[in-house]
Amino acid sequence: MSSSAVAPASFESTPRSRALLFGAIVFTLLAWASAFVVIRGVAPHVPGGALALGRLGVGTVALGVIALAQHRWLAPSRREWIQIIVYGVAWFGAYNVTLNLAEHSLDAGTTAMIVNIGPILIALGAGVFLGEGIPKWLAIGAAVAFLGVVLIGLATSLASAEGIDPVGVIWSLVAAVTYATGVLVQKPAIRRLPAGQVTFLGCAIGMLACLPFAGQLASSLATAPISAVLGIVYLGIVPTALGFSTWAYALQRTPAGRLSISTYIVPPLAIVLGLIVFGEIPAPLAIVGGVVCLVGVGVSRRRSAARASADGNRAAVVTSGSSPVTAAGKNLPE
Repeated sequence: MSSSAVAPASFESTPRSRALLFGAIVFTLLAWASAFVVIRGVAPHVPGGALALGRLGVGTVALGVIALAQHRWLAPSRREWIQIIVYGVAWFGAYNVTLNLAEHSLDAGTTAMIVNIGPILIALGAGVFLGEGIPKWLAIGAAVAFLGVVLIGLATSLASAEGIDPVGVIWSLVAAVTYATGVLVQKPAIRRLPAGQVTFLGCAIGMLACLPFAGQLASSLATAPISAVLGIVYLGIVPTALGFSTWAYALQRTPAGRLSISTYIVPPLAIVLGLIVFGEIPAPLAIVGGVVCLVGVGVSRRRSAARASADGNRAAVVTSGSSPVTAAGKNLPE
């Protein structure tokens, strides 16, 4: 492994860099929590696919400006192009469409709770596809989190008589899978390439994947209120262009699994914002399911005493400078 792969280990070495990292994470979480609420408001006026295309169109323009301002551009290798394409289609394209479809029938808080099983899926994906293995506590935590999703689904089904479509739970689960897929392929892509470049290309590719909804978007914009149009612009600039940029900045400097766990603050934020804006409160059983999901995540982060000791030894080796390669081998969930 080249020495460039270990560069991120030194990014948090100063108070200023740590403050920037913390600020990037906080902004990302706030921006993404607000997205669930804004989508809920725009959904009655713009179909899911059309909303995704409009959001990504605005986001691509904004991200293009950000990428040009950075004055850095590296030619991706063939492998990196594949990673970027999968990242763009999965996270920007499929994720946005399925998330929008979910929020046509689910409140913002419930959708956020289901989608945010993503960190568990990221850790499992790293274990299966990247050869990192699946520790005992990760398997137990995944089972607990799945139970939480079942409870949320049950709560939604019980509420279906009031007009809530349980299919929204399925769309939310698909969104969680595409979110996890995006993180797993984005992390290796930004090891060498500038984060702004990868984010811009991913958004542009996601927009191209959503072009079949162009006619639907045009007809929707012709009849949508100005608030819905402004909502699309907001989604494109704040949660997409700025939020994904700050996420990529943080992802370059933090293991994917550890960073993804921080997104579990998004559901509570989305619930509070949904209550303030729409007066929506998830069903009590759905809230219980969300808590169970969080417990599952907490369980999944536990480590055996042997593994904790091994990680401590590895950290000591890295600190001493004896074998920096070991610091780079853990770029995805631990």
